[in-house]
Amino acid sequence: MTIREQHTVTMDKIVALCKRRGFVFPSAEIYGGFANAYDFGPLGVELKRNVRDHWWRTMVQSRDDVVGLEGAIITNPRVWVASGHVGSFTDPLVECRNCHNRFRADNLPGATIGDGGTVAVPPDTPCPHCGQRGQFTEPRDFNMMFKTFVGVVEEEATVAYLPPETAQSMFINFANVQTTARKKLPFGIAQIRKSFRNEITPGNFIFRTREFEQMELEYFVRPGTEDEWFAYWRQARMDWYRAIGIRAENLRFYDTPTAELAHYSKGTTDIQYRYPFGWGELEGIASRGDYDLRHHIEASGEQLSYFDEETREHIVPYVVEPAAGLDRTLLILLLDAYDEEPDNQGLRTVLRLAPAIAPVKAAILPLAKKEPLTALARDLHAGLKRRYLVQYDDTGNIGRRYRRQDEIGTPFCVTVDFDSLDDHAVTVRDRDSMAQDRVPIAELEAFLREKIEG
Repeated sequence: MTIREQHTVTMDKIVALCKRRGFVFPSAEIYGGFANAYDFGPLGVELKRNVRDHWWRTMVQSRDDVVGLEGAIITNPRVWVASGHVGSFTDPLVECRNCHNRFRADNLPGATIGDGGTVAVPPDTPCPHCGQRGQFTEPRDFNMMFKTFVGVVEEEATVAYLPPETAQSMFINFANVQTTARKKLPFGIAQIRKSFRNEITPGNFIFRTREFEQMELEYFVRPGTEDEWFAYWRQARMDWYRAIGIRAENLRFYDTPTAELAHYSKGTTDIQYRYPFGWGELEGIASRGDYDLRHHIEASGEQLSYFDEETREHIVPYVVEPAAGLDRTLLILLLDAYDEEPDNQGLRTVLRLAPAIAPVKAAILPLAKKEPLTALARDLHAGLKRRYLVQYDDTGNIGRRYRRQDEIGTPFCVTVDFDSLDDHAVTVRDRDSMAQDRVPIAELEAFLREKIEG
C-alpha cells in the first residue's frame, strides 16, 4: 500500500466522488437541495449496511453480555423532561447584528467557556459571514431538539420531540430488558437508530447534519466499577476503528474538559479523527453515572433498579456509554481510504476500503464482450451474488473497467479471458497491489471468502 499524505485528501474530492459514484447525493437536489440534508445512494447504503453489521457483530452478536433494542422514534415527551433534555440540551447561540446570521458562540475564534458552561465571546471577534467586528448579540441558550405535535391539534398539550440521541429508550426499558433477557450486571443494551438535532451551524458535508444515525451502547455496571469499564470501552472502541481499516495516525483520544461536559456526564473521552479541516469528534465514550436511571425513577415512580439475589438489595447501576455516529464513520472510511497514485494511464483514484467493509466485494469482467466469454462471466456473477454484492461489467476496455472499480473500493476484479474456456480458471486482480492470481473457477468462491472474511 502506498504512503499517503493527509493534505492530498480534501473534502471537495470526497464530496465529488460521493456524487459521481453514488455514495451520497444532496437531498432534494432537483428542488435546489435542503441545507445539510443528504441522501445515501446505491453504494452509500451498502457501505452503511456493512458498517452497521460489523458494529452489531462486534458489540452484540459476539458477546454474551449485550442485547439489542429498537426504540420508538416518537415517545412520551415526559421522557425528555426527565432526562434533562428539555431543560439542558442547549447550545449557546449568537446573532450578528449586521448580517443576521446565527452561530454557535463556542465555535467563534477566541471564545472561552467558564464555570457552569457560560460562553464569553471577545468583543472584537469578526463575523465568519460578513467580517464585521463586535456585532454579536450576547449568547443565549438554544434548545436543539426538534418539536412536533401528536394528533390533529397543534397545542402545548400535544407537543412531542424527535429524539436527539438513542440512549433514553434503553434507560426507560432497563427493567423490561433485564428481566426478559435474564441478564446480570454488568450487561449492555445496544441500539442503532436515527437521531435529530436542530444544529445551529451544521456543515462539513455529512460530518454534522440535523438528521443522523447513531450506534450506541448503554453498559450497566455496579457502582464503583465504572472507571474500570470506562477504560475498557475506551480502548475497545479505538480497537474497532483500527479493525475496520482506519489508520492509527489519524485517530486519538481527547478528554472533554469538565466545563464542556454534557449535563448527564461525569466524564467523557472522545475518539477523534484527523479530518481535512482538523481534529474532530468521531465517537464519545461517556461515564453517565446513575443520572438517567435515577431521574426516570423519580419522574415515573417506577423501579428501574437491579435486584442482587446474593446481597438481597436493589442497585441502581452506573452506566458507561460508547456512542458512535454511523454517518461520521462512513465519512472517515472514505477519507482514510481515498488515494491517488500515478499509473500507466495517468492518475489512478482508489478507495482502499477493507474488504469486509467495501460495498462491492468483487467485479466480474469478461475480457471481451463476446460469447461464450460473457455467458461464463454471467454464470460466475450469478453464483457469487448469492453470498456477496458483486458487479458485472462488460462495457469499455479492461483498464477503464478496473479504474471504475478501484474508485468505488472494490477489492477484487475477476477477469474471464479466452484461456478460461480451456483451463477453467480466471484472473483475480488485487485492488491495492494490482497483483494478479490465476484461480480455478471451482475454487473462486473459497478464494474470495478467505480474502474478504479472513
